[in-house]
Amino acid sequence: MSLPGSYSYGPYHGGPDPLAPPTDLREAVDELGRDVMSGASPRSALDELLRRGTRSAPGLDELTRRLWQRRAEIQRRHRLDGTLQEVRRLLDEAVAAERRAAFADPSEDARFREAVLDALPSGTASAVSELADYDWTTDTGRENYERIRELLGRQLLQSRFEGMKEALRSTSRADAERVERMLADLNALLAAHAQGFGDIDRRLAEFLRRHGEFFPERPRTIDELIDVLAARAAAAQRMLNSMTPEQRRELAELSRQAFGDPRLAQRLGELDDRLRTLRPGQDWTSSARFRGDDPLGLADGVRAMTQLSELDELAEQLSQSYPGARLEDIDLGALERQLGPDAAVAARRLSELERELRGRGLVERGPDGSLRLTPTALRRLGETALADVLRSLRGRTGRRDTTSAGAAGEPTGSTRAWHFGDTEPWAVSQTVRNAVLRTAARGGGGVRLDVTDVAVAETEHRARAAVALCVDTSWSMVAEGRWLPMKRTALALHQLVSTRFRGDALHLVTFGRYARPVELGELIGMEGTWEQGTNAHHALLLAERHLRRHPDAQPVVLLVTDGEPTAHLESDGVAEFDYPPSPRTLGTTLSAVDRLARIGAALTVFRLGDDPRLASFVDLLARRGGGRVVAPEPDGLGAAVVGDYLRHRRRR
Repeated sequence: MSLPGSYSYGPYHGGPDPLAPPTDLREAVDELGRDVMSGASPRSALDELLRRGTRSAPGLDELTRRLWQRRAEIQRRHRLDGTLQEVRRLLDEAVAAERRAAFADPSEDARFREAVLDALPSGTASAVSELADYDWTTDTGRENYERIRELLGRQLLQSRFEGMKEALRSTSRADAERVERMLADLNALLAAHAQGFGDIDRRLAEFLRRHGEFFPERPRTIDELIDVLAARAAAAQRMLNSMTPEQRRELAELSRQAFGDPRLAQRLGELDDRLRTLRPGQDWTSSARFRGDDPLGLADGVRAMTQLSELDELAEQLSQSYPGARLEDIDLGALERQLGPDAAVAARRLSELERELRGRGLVERGPDGSLRLTPTALRRLGETALADVLRSLRGRTGRRDTTSAGAAGEPTGSTRAWHFGDTEPWAVSQTVRNAVLRTAARGGGGVRLDVTDVAVAETEHRARAAVALCVDTSWSMVAEGRWLPMKRTALALHQLVSTRFRGDALHLVTFGRYARPVELGELIGMEGTWEQGTNAHHALLLAERHLRRHPDAQPVVLLVTDGEPTAHLESDGVAEFDYPPSPRTLGTTLSAVDRLARIGAALTVFRLGDDPRLASFVDLLARRGGGRVVAPEPDGLGAAVVGDYLRHRRRR
C-alpha cells in the first residue's frame, strides 16, 4: 500500500517521450531547400530527406538496411531440419539400445528383433512408421519412441497455434483428445462461416469459451481469428516450401505419427485447406534459403518465417513506395521487435518531422495537388542564404544614404532651422531652447515662441531602387553545376530586399528559349529541363517593362548567364533559335541594352564560365549599356550579385 503523497516511477509507455528534444526544423528546411534548389521537386526532396534522415535520427534507408541485415542474419544462422534431426537422434538412440539388448540375449526372439531392426528403411519417417507396432524391450527405446510421437505432435501444434505451448503442458491421451476436439470444432466453425451462417458470432463465443486457452490473442471477431490462423498457416507452408523435397516428404509422413494418432495431421490438413480458401491473399507460395548451422524445429522454423514476413512488411512500409503511403503506416511495435527501441524512436521522429513540416506551414499542397514550399519555408531558406552571402562580404552593410533631407525618411539625430515648405516633425526641445535664448538676449521677460525659433528634426531620405534579376535557366546551367548557386543567389537577394530595403521593387525573370517573370517560390521549385536557347533579348525586354513601372526608382538590371545569346523574340512573339548566334539575335539583344541605357538603367552582367565568345559578347553588352561585367565562381555568385546591388545603392 502506498502512502498518501508518495510516488512510484517506471518506464514511460504513453507514446512519444515528453522530455525528448524538439524536432530541429531549421536543419530539415535547409536540407529540403538544398535539394529543391538543386532541381528536385518538393515532394521528392521531402522523400529524400526522410530517406536520408537528419543528425538526430537515422533515415528510412538506414532502417531498411538494418532490416535486410537482420533478415540475412536469420537466414545465415539457421537451417530448417531441426525436427528431422531430433527425430533421427532419438530414433538412433532407441534402435541402438534395442540392438545392445538383443545382442546380449541368445533367444530366438532376440534374433527376430535384430532382423526387424536390420530391415528398417533408411528414411527417418519410414523407419518410425515401421516401428509403430514394434515390441520395445528397453526403457530407452520405448521412451524415445514416445518422445518422437510427442515431439511431432507438439511441433505441429505449436507451429499453428501461438498458445499451444502453454495450453498443452502434458501429452497424455486425454490431452491429445482435447486437441483433436478443438481442431474438429475449429473446422466446423470455419465451415459455418464459409457457408454464411447468421449466428457466427454466437458460435465464435461458444468456441472460445470451450477452447480459448489455445488462443491467447483473444480474437473478437471471426475475421480476426481467421487472420491469426492464416498468417501462421501460411508461414508454416513457406517453411515447407523452403525445405528440400526429401525433407518435405519426411515431415509429411512423420506428421501422421504425431501422438500416434493420424487424425491430428488430417484435421490440420483440413484447416489449412479452409484457410487457403478464406485468405487467398496470404503468401502461401514463397520460400527462403536458410544456410546456417543452427537447426530449427517446426515451431521455431515457423517463427523464423513469421519474422521474415514481418521484416518484409516493414521494408515495404519503410519504402513508402505504394499509393497513399504515410509514415504513420509503419508498425512501430514490429519495428521495435525486430530492431530494438532505438529504431522505433527513429521512425517516430521521422514521422513527427514530416508532420511538423506540414503542421507549421513549411510545406503545403498547391492548387494542382503538388507539394511545395510555403513562404515561411522560403523565408527561412532566404535567411540562411543571406547569412552565407553576408559572411562572404565580410560584414559590409551596403547602406546608401543621401545627405538631402526628405519628407519620408529616418531621423539622423540632428536638427536644423525650419524653412517654408518643410514637412519634418518639430524638434520641440530645440525649438523651446531657441525661444528661451532669444528672449534672454533681448533682456528677459516672458518667453513667446517666434517662427524663427522653430527647429525641425533632420531626416535622411533613402533612394528607392527598381531591380530586375534575370537568371539563365538553360540546360547548361544544370549541366555545369550552376543551378543551385543561381537559386541561392535569388534567395539571398530577395531576403535582403524584403527585410532591409522594403521600398525597393525586386523582379525575378528566368530565361531559356523564352523569358518569363516568376515568383520566388516558383523559381526555387523549378526543375532543370533540357531546353536549347538563351534568350537574353526577351529577358531584357521584361526587365525594361518592370523598370518603367517604377519611374521614381533607381533602375538596376542584374543579368546572370553562362552562355552567349542564341535566341531572340520576333515581333509576333515567337522565339527564334540559332547556334552559333545569328547577327539578328546579337543585334536585337544589343538594341534591348540600348533601350535600358536610355532610361538610365545600371546593367551588370555576371558571366559564369570561361568561354571566349561569351566573354567577348558580355564585354560588348557592358560597354554598350555603360555597365560592367563580373565573372565570379559559382560558389561566389550570391556574394557578387548582392554586393553589386549594394554598390548601386551606395553610389546613388
